This record gives sequence, structure tokens and C-alpha cells, in this order.
Amino acid sequence: MPLALLALAIGAFGIGTTEFVIMGLLPEVAGDFGVSIPTAGFLVTGYALGVMTGAPLMTALGTKISRKRMLMLLMGLFILGNVVSAAAPAFGVMVTGRIVASFAHGAFFGIGSVVAADLVAPEKKAGAISMMFTGLTVANVVGVPLGTSIGQSLGWRTTFYLVAALGVIGLAGIAKLVPEVPRPEGVRLRHELAAFRNVQVLLAMAMTVLGFGGVFAAITYIAPMMTEVAGFADSSVTWLLVLFGLGMVGGNLAGGRFADRALMPMLYVSLGALALVLGLFTVTAHHKFAAAITIALVGALGFATVPPLQKRVLDQAAGAPTLASAVNIGAFNLGNALSAWLGGLVISAGLGYTAPNWVGAALAAAALALAVLAGALERRKAHHLAPAVSGAVPEPVRVPAGHR
Repeated sequence: MPLALLALAIGAFGIGTTEFVIMGLLPEVAGDFGVSIPTAGFLVTGYALGVMTGAPLMTALGTKISRKRMLMLLMGLFILGNVVSAAAPAFGVMVTGRIVASFAHGAFFGIGSVVAADLVAPEKKAGAISMMFTGLTVANVVGVPLGTSIGQSLGWRTTFYLVAALGVIGLAGIAKLVPEVPRPEGVRLRHELAAFRNVQVLLAMAMTVLGFGGVFAAITYIAPMMTEVAGFADSSVTWLLVLFGLGMVGGNLAGGRFADRALMPMLYVSLGALALVLGLFTVTAHHKFAAAITIALVGALGFATVPPLQKRVLDQAAGAPTLASAVNIGAFNLGNALSAWLGGLVISAGLGYTAPNWVGAALAAAALALAVLAGALERRKAHHLAPAVSGAVPEPVRVPAGHR
């Protein structure tokens, strides 16, 4: 494994920690600033919106410099945002700090995916991407619980200062270990935008929104589902989320490994299994042990789709993949927001805390349908190109003498 992947994973770990740790510290932050919990929730919403906005914007601004330098600038932005959040004298200032940090998120993972793929042989690209995303998944197992514990014991500001310190380590690692590769000659913003005319790129992004949305339809409401339906104590929710994180780690690594061998079959299996498991979650949520196993499976199957989807975007946008890769990261956050909203609708309609699982199953099934469509279109295109590729020359049409 190139050491540069480790530097990218450290940056991903810091970004993953700052994204999710706020959820465990909302009561402390709300109490400190004297705002309600729902108002404090803008720290989550603002971050997600910042990721969706910042991914294409920061990537577009970075088309004139090398990818290494852009990654360093993004880590600097991440550090600044977390320091502002930690030192914020007022709630509005902290929201601003969160948005500044979020602007680094999508572009970092988008550009980082391109860099990671370029560090290894073509048959190992998905595995390299998964190694970078391992930092994000491990953040949910280690960074978020540890950051929450530190924030509750030593104050939430301490957590954000420590996350900023992680950013400094990631920045130093990128500066030292990531090779300086000049940006591709002739590639301009218009070339990056041209990738969005490719139907396969758009289908892959739609799969990202729907497939990952299926995961967060269930996980967003995991606390009330597990306490009110499964009968877990409130204190158990943290460890259930650790189980989810462990599933994410395993699924991410498996997705990277098998996507390098058979990308589309990996998507068919993971999305199909995800839809099935989410549907079953409406039943298993009533039993503690079965619910815990299901949570781990949702994490594993959900993140098994990340490396193949990210690699598919890179492959289909070949030649100018950076912007498409970053926008696909924003698509993950769009899926999170969409599914959380839909899950809230079915709960508000009185269908119960397990109803979001059906929403998740439907979204994952829709993503599977798009994957099947993408595969069919790809096979059809390959079939039409086969004669030209083989170099076969059709026999000349023989015209009867009497018709000349």
C-alpha cells in the first residue's frame, strides 16, 4: 500500500469525525449557546448543505492547480473551519465554522479518489479508493465515540480543537507523502462539465443518492427505533452505532476488493441484499439480538457500494473525472438529506418508527433497478461496437446483373 494512501485516510478520518461527532454533542452545544436542540440541528443540516455546495464549487476552483496542492488547501480549509467552530463566541459563528469545514469535504474525497486511483495499477483502483474511505468508516467506530466522550467530559470545544489537530496531521502527511503530479494538460472546466453529458455518469450518481439514501433512511432514526421498538436502553445506542461503524469498515474494504474483480455484479449483489435486509429490519427491529445484527449488515452492505460507485464515476468520466468524482460525494449527502426527510414523513404519518426501513428498502431497490439499467445499456453499447472493434468488414452486397 502506498504511504500516500495513509495520508489520505488520515484526512478522511478527521473529516468523518467532524461530520458525525456533532450528533453526539448537540445537547452540550445547545446548552452552551442557549439554543434549542432543533436549532442546534442546523449544525448538521448546514454541514450537509455545505458539502453539496462546496463539492462542485471547490473542485471547479481547483482546476488551475495540481491535485496535491488542492488537497493541501482543502485540509487547510478544514482546519480553519474546526478552529472557528471550537472558538466560536456565538451560535451563528459556529454554524459558519461548520460550513467552512464542510466545503472541504466533498472536494477532498472527490479529488482524493482520483489521486488514490492514480497511485496504483488499474486493476487495484477500487481497492485504493476503499483504503482512503477506510478513514471515514473508522471515524465512525473510533473517532465519533471517542470525540463524543471527550466532549462530554472536557467540553465540546476540546473535541473540535482535537479534530483540527487531526487536520494538521493529515495536511503534513499529504505534503510529505502524496506525489506532486502536474494537472493533466488540456483539461479545463468545460471538459470536466462534459462528463455530465454521459448517461452512465448520471446513472451512477443516481444510484449513489438512492442506495446510500436507503441506508440513512433507517440509521437517521435508529435511536428512537432501538429504544422504543427493540427495548434497548438509551445508553446502548452509542454501541449500536459502533456496530454500524464496524459494518461500514468491513463492507467498504470488501466492496473495494470485489469491485476490482467484477464491479457491476458487486453492485447488483450489494444493492439487492441491502434492499432485502432493510425490508427485514421492520421485523428484526422488534428483537434486540436480531436488530443488532441487522444494523451491522446495513452498514456493511451500504458501504460495500461506495468504492464501486466511486470507481464507476471515475471510469465513465475518464479524461476529466475530478469534478464528477467530487459531485458524486455530494450525492451521498443528498441521499442522506432525502432519506431523512422521507423517513420523517412516514413517522409523522403515524406509521411507526420502523416505517423508515420500508422507505430505505424502496430506495435501495430503485438503486438496484438503475444498476441493472446501466448494465444493460453498457452491454448494448458493447454489442454495437463489437464489429468495429473486431475489424470485421462486411461482405459487399452483390447486385444481380439485371439490376445494375
